[in-house]
Amino acid sequence: MTRPAVLLAILAAVALVFPWLAGAYALSVGTLILYFAYTTQAWNVMMGFAGQLSLGHSLYVGVGAYAAGALYFHYGIGPWAGLPLAIALAALIGVAIGFLAFRFGVAGVYFALLTIAFAEFTRIGFDHLSWSGGPGGMFLKVEQRESIDLIHFRGPPALYYYAMLALAAGALAFCSKLLGSRAGYYWRAIRENEEAAQALGIHVFRWKLLAVAISAGMTAISGVFFAFYYNNLFPEQIFNTSRSIEIILGSVIGGVGTLFGPILGAAVLILLSEGVTEALAALGWAIPGSKQVVYGVVLLGVVVFLPHGIWPPLARRLGLRP
Repeated sequence: MTRPAVLLAILAAVALVFPWLAGAYALSVGTLILYFAYTTQAWNVMMGFAGQLSLGHSLYVGVGAYAAGALYFHYGIGPWAGLPLAIALAALIGVAIGFLAFRFGVAGVYFALLTIAFAEFTRIGFDHLSWSGGPGGMFLKVEQRESIDLIHFRGPPALYYYAMLALAAGALAFCSKLLGSRAGYYWRAIRENEEAAQALGIHVFRWKLLAVAISAGMTAISGVFFAFYYNNLFPEQIFNTSRSIEIILGSVIGGVGTLFGPILGAAVLILLSEGVTEALAALGWAIPGSKQVVYGVVLLGVVVFLPHGIWPPLARRLGLRP
């Protein structure tokens, strides 16, 4: 076996046995790491592969969460039926935003601001939508059970951990295939020089829209998971720009455009933030915004000392391809 295959097998083995060794808190932290590893991988398709900066990915998390959550809340329809609807809605919204932006030449920081604006518009809309609970939130019915109910996605914490592990592993495999496909080559050409890609005959508009649609649809899946894991949805919480920033940070810290960077970045970010929170709690200190301070310090350190992220130099030391 090659060295990458051996390391990947070890990582997979550790991830599979983790719930049997970890306590309840450690298991929740592990689930959170996998959640952000998946969502930042979804964002990475749009920015890391195709070079389109989005600062409003909380929009797709919220749309996915409310699409599946509302079907369950009002009609008792389980998440498996709501999942295709969530993916389709998020992809359509992403394509609509991309169409408006790319058709009228909105790019760079202006495109990023446009994504924030749409996320904020959606948040305000859901705040005034009584069908989804408005600002008071939507609370999904939960029956406490130790047995696993896959139809309604209910069960012990290990169920959600393994579900998120499957999503993160699936996203890694899917993105690996994308990078090696024609789409991956076209996206990287567009990312490096859009005008040159256009001159080579690449239909830039079409391929950028495809990246947005795939990224939005993937992110919506994490929204469905969010709804049935936390069982409550608030527009102010799920559509907030801070949630978009959390999604982005994993990829930025780990390495934008890489496959393993988002996973490593999410692990570093969550472990540090949770570690600082627990350390402060042990000292009896309650400092509001401590996690945000950790995020800022880690991001500053990466930008100054590792501008390409943690994974590329680590991969070189391990003799692997970034």
